[in-house]
Amino acid sequence: MPEHDHHAGQVRRNVIRDGRLIADNWLAHSGDAHEADNACVPDEPGYLVTLENWVACRDRYRVRQHPVAIYLSPDAEPQILLEAGATVINPTGIAMIAIDFPIYTDGRGYSIAQLLRHQLGWTGELRAVGDVMIDTVHYLARCGFNSFAIKPGHDPAAALRALATFSSSYQRSYGPPS
Repeated sequence: MPEHDHHAGQVRRNVIRDGRLIADNWLAHSGDAHEADNACVPDEPGYLVTLENWVACRDRYRVRQHPVAIYLSPDAEPQILLEAGATVINPTGIAMIAIDFPIYTDGRGYSIAQLLRHQLGWTGELRAVGDVMIDTVHYLARCGFNSFAIKPGHDPAAALRALATFSSSYQRSYGPPS
């Protein structure tokens, strides 16, 4: 799950979202390993939950004031986000979907992003997390990511500049369906 990098009392702006640098304020849902997937997080802003936790608590999360972010591991099956009879993901209660790249050469997250954008109808924020480096952001954008948590030790401003080298029309052609 995303890491927080505090420097001199400030949160480092290491996330690119829609072409701007922002701080990563999401808190990973933690707790007893046995209960973590079934225990719903408090109705407070900024919680990132597993796919299993979302499924276990979906009905409660849908009626909350504060939406949650859903963390997908590279072996996740995003079709689980569809409810019975649905053909697209219901975005109610979901602030964003974050897909983990444990190592930059692991391409499963690209496939998950394509599936979310083009078959499951996800039009909201889609964030790449984990081993996300400057030279991978443009490939991630081509697959539909519009948010990137840059790996610690890599310059998020340089990643933003690298992303900006690609024309907006080129990126849009691979982004979420209109």
